[in-house]
Amino acid sequence: MSAGENEIVTSRVFDFPRELAFRAWTTPEWLARWWGPEGFTNTFHECDMRPGGTWRLTMHGPNGVDYPNHSVFVEIVPSERIVLDHLSGHEFRVVATFEGLDESRTRVTFRQRFKLKEEFEEAKTYCIEANEQNFDRLGKLLSELAS
Repeated sequence: MSAGENEIVTSRVFDFPRELAFRAWTTPEWLARWWGPEGFTNTFHECDMRPGGTWRLTMHGPNGVDYPNHSVFVEIVPSERIVLDHLSGHEFRVVATFEGLDESRTRVTFRQRFKLKEEFEEAKTYCIEANEQNFDRLGKLLSELAS
């Protein structure tokens, strides 16, 4: 997966059906369990999963710092794609796609396209590894859900 300008792309194949992977992103109780890098927890204040819906959460870092987040959902295509605009702090668009490779495997691709080059340059120093940790946490949740 090639990245465009000011874009970070993370992709991983999960040994789970596409519908389950998509539900892990669109079921707020499940999303709260895996969203963010290793060691983070979340408090969801609002999670209105529809185009134009607001997602407000606080990510609690392992260092004791709280990170308020505000996003708006742009598009949700069941089992295929989620698009949202992250509006707090660094502004970027997220496009998450779900590609069924067969009945039991799914490629999830997470694209973050930053509005400003300066913010992209700063964020890529930690986002690349953080996104991989996020996918590690998603994989653990999918394993729990499937068992």
